[in-house]
Amino acid sequence: MNFPQLRMESTFAQLGLTSQKPIQEIEQPSAELSIKQPKAELTIDRTPGKLTIDQTQAWEDMDLKHIFRRIEEYAQNGYQDWLAGLGRKSQEGDELMRIENGGKPIAEHAKMNSESPQYDFNIGFVPSHFSVKTNYQPANLRIDWKTNKPEIDVKVNKPRHDYTPGVIRGEMKQWPSLKIDVIGLELDEKK
Repeated sequence: MNFPQLRMESTFAQLGLTSQKPIQEIEQPSAELSIKQPKAELTIDRTPGKLTIDQTQAWEDMDLKHIFRRIEEYAQNGYQDWLAGLGRKSQEGDELMRIENGGKPIAEHAKMNSESPQYDFNIGFVPSHFSVKTNYQPANLRIDWKTNKPEIDVKVNKPRHDYTPGVIRGEMKQWPSLKIDVIGLELDEKK
């Protein structure tokens, strides 16, 4: 005996998706930066050192004197010799004036005026120690400076942002279906 059979054919639904990706554009412009550094101001005030050397005494010790100095010494020595001679002559005159008191003033005067004087001399240095005189005034240096701060100017630029959202579209590529057939039912009807 044949039983009727059910035959089913089904088709699944197919969904088709079409997507368009989102587009995002971000651009960050660089900041605009301006830096100026003014120069430092520097002033230097310098007074040079001064060295003075006086060799006058050393030259005079070596008998190399300036003519004005030599004339001055000769005049001074002549005046002193004249005063000494005047005193000596006055003393001799006083001694001769009192010849009656005794003694031999004429012979003593002749002996004293005819003998050369004796000079004492010891070790000498030409020129003498410390005859060259030096004086030094050191240099003076004053430095002043003024630093200037940098001038910084910054302009910040905002970012540029463009966004296009994505789109998803759905469509049915295949609709679902179910087909049912009965097999073997026809035979039974004929009988």
